[in-house]
Amino acid sequence: MGLRDKFRKKHDSDDEANTKPTNATNPASPEFTFIRTDTHNAELIYPPSAGPQREQGQFLSADPKSDDPSRQRRSLDVFRSSRSRSGSAASNQGSGRRLSQRLHLSRSPSSSENVPQNLPDIVVPEGGTDDKDGTESQWEKRATILARENEKHRSRPGSPVHGSAAPIIPQLRLGDGSTGDSSDSQGKAVSSKAIDEDIQEAIRLHEEGDLEQSTALFGRLADPKGANNPLSQVLYGLALRHGWGCSQDSAKAVTYLSAAASNAADVEQLALQAGLKKGGAAKGELVLAIFELANCFRHGWGIPKDPIAAKQYYETAANLGDTDAMNEIAWCYFEGFGTKKDKFAAAKYYRLAEKNGNKILGNSW
Repeated sequence: MGLRDKFRKKHDSDDEANTKPTNATNPASPEFTFIRTDTHNAELIYPPSAGPQREQGQFLSADPKSDDPSRQRRSLDVFRSSRSRSGSAASNQGSGRRLSQRLHLSRSPSSSENVPQNLPDIVVPEGGTDDKDGTESQWEKRATILARENEKHRSRPGSPVHGSAAPIIPQLRLGDGSTGDSSDSQGKAVSSKAIDEDIQEAIRLHEEGDLEQSTALFGRLADPKGANNPLSQVLYGLALRHGWGCSQDSAKAVTYLSAAASNAADVEQLALQAGLKKGGAAKGELVLAIFELANCFRHGWGIPKDPIAAKQYYETAANLGDTDAMNEIAWCYFEGFGTKKDKFAAAKYYRLAEKNGNKILGNSW
């Protein structure tokens, strides 16, 4: 047999092999299986030339037998209710909850009892109008709502925190200070020259290290039956929280901080009603009290930890000019503390704090 005949015979044998039908037992035609899977199911699909003829013949088609429950993956069946393959789409909206929801492992609730449900949103003027005063008045209104609602919440009867029952401090009643009995808070002014001098003396004593005398003076000025001064209530609350010249009492500290915020909110509410946009005489006390309450919610000082409330209080104080609060709310957004992670918002507040002279060491935002 010549060389040409040998090649011709080989060519004929190859053609014969190609004309034989392919099946699973034919080693010359390996079977390829295409499987489409998701978290819950697995189904067999065919190429257009091999599977059942459908109207969508140009695309991969599903195996009609893939609805067989035995072909579905069952690794997470213990955590989900039984369902048919045809109802999987509807179950993603209904019973197909996340695993963390079924196991009650949600990271944080969507709301907090320490944050009022009717808290107004901040409306930024359209068209890029720079109305800083108008925006600030909105934040101040939000601060007054937070302060008043927090005071109501703190005044509710409940279990003492750390074994210490915090006293209930009545809300400040504004007056001109010219008349009225000294034991009646309705006839007391927010501040006076004598009160301011006493505050300065208490600060001097604190800076000189005489914490006991300083705290005692702050306590007298913070007394709701006495001066009922908001700034003194903030400073006395801080002394109680840290044990400066007195026994540490975090729960009582929260009560005085709440009273300070509520009293200052009354003054600021009058200022807002009078048409002032940048706040009245007690704005500084209000912002300071809001910031310190945020620290209490964050760390659990005197009250249970509440990341959502801490975030709301920090952001309110930050937008009213507190530079420490700017850094803290930036941290909240960066870490996702009480809110979703948002690096853009974090960068915004870090830069705002730096612009106002409070840059954190090592911060490269």
